[in-house]
Amino acid sequence: MSLRTSWVESANAPGCEFPLNNLPYGVFDAGQGPRLGIAIGDRVLDVAAVDHGLDAGLFAEPAWNAVMAAGPQVWAALRARLTVLLGDVAHQAAVAPHLVRLEEVTLGLPFTVSEFTDFYASRHHATNVGTMFRGPENALPPNWLSIPIGYNGRASSVVVSGTDVRRPWGQLKAPGADLPHLGPSARFDLELELGAVVGLPSAGMVSVAQADAMIFGYVLLNDWSARDIQAWEYQPLGPFQAKATATTVSPWIVTKAALEPFRVGPPARERPLLPYLREPGPMQYDIALSVGLTPEGGAETILARTNARELYYSAAQQLCHHTTSGCPMRTGDLLGSGTISGGTPDSRGSLLELSWGGAEPVRLADGTERRFLQDGDRLTLYGAAEGEGYRVGFGACTGRVLPALPQPAWTQD
Repeated sequence: MSLRTSWVESANAPGCEFPLNNLPYGVFDAGQGPRLGIAIGDRVLDVAAVDHGLDAGLFAEPAWNAVMAAGPQVWAALRARLTVLLGDVAHQAAVAPHLVRLEEVTLGLPFTVSEFTDFYASRHHATNVGTMFRGPENALPPNWLSIPIGYNGRASSVVVSGTDVRRPWGQLKAPGADLPHLGPSARFDLELELGAVVGLPSAGMVSVAQADAMIFGYVLLNDWSARDIQAWEYQPLGPFQAKATATTVSPWIVTKAALEPFRVGPPARERPLLPYLREPGPMQYDIALSVGLTPEGGAETILARTNARELYYSAAQQLCHHTTSGCPMRTGDLLGSGTISGGTPDSRGSLLELSWGGAEPVRLADGTERRFLQDGDRLTLYGAAEGEGYRVGFGACTGRVLPALPQPAWTQD
């Protein structure tokens, strides 16, 4: 597929993240309250204000959940109508008054998050982390090549790009110490992930193909992680407070329809998956991903570059597996892929891996080093799929680390 041209000239510019091929969904506020919007070029379109051809009630609330719940036929009809409105110059006079410059709006969380589940679906990431803690011979847990591993997170901690993130307090245990202590995390980290947004609820177990049809779109996702809190708490039940501080998502949902041209097949399987998890076709996506760190007052350093095609399990497989127990999935559920890392040192999607547990600090553009995040650091995730003369981008997913709050007196001896 090649570039679809729009009468919004900026949408046709080389390198534009939001051409007519994309049309991602978000929530914007131009000073009159939050509204549902579509990014096109350097503008955002107020969807409810144009002749979209659908029930106006779908656009009444400042979240895309009602549209998601309406199902794939409505998704397709809306996308087709918006493509005509923004592609055919005959509609320019009627539609142009409802475009606002992106630089003049505040972007909000694009959907109401019902539940959040985070997976562990990158083999390179799982191997790196396992090697650090268990040695290369026991890097992957015995179940990893057969099952999408995940944990239930906190929907309440999901925030939109641009939200500051406070360094967390938690229970820590220093090496060699007999007892733990309460303190601010010293090993605060990022995780470069892709998040799948569930559009349709489930009723019982669904197949991989059915799960794929339930997915509305995708966001960039940074699952902030306190590695020192995690190290002390994760046995026997897995991550808890180490992952509850914040999860940042990009402000635009890139629809599954926009990503169709970028589907790719699965990685090589060391052992066959059980029949219910086998893919009926390509389920991964060729999406280039990167993460940048900007220290306070400094210039950005790109820490890593990787690709979503590195995932061993697709979002559809994760969603399928999630339903096997009878767990009901809801409109607005968010599934994090887990850290996406490649097979080279410069493609690792977390500082835990990039610094190899803190033993090999990462050098920034200003000459300083990082083992883990420092106060004032701004992390930005980038993602885009490259087509023939066009790009389908997600917009930046960014957050700045604030210092930990003072310790309450009642927590001290």
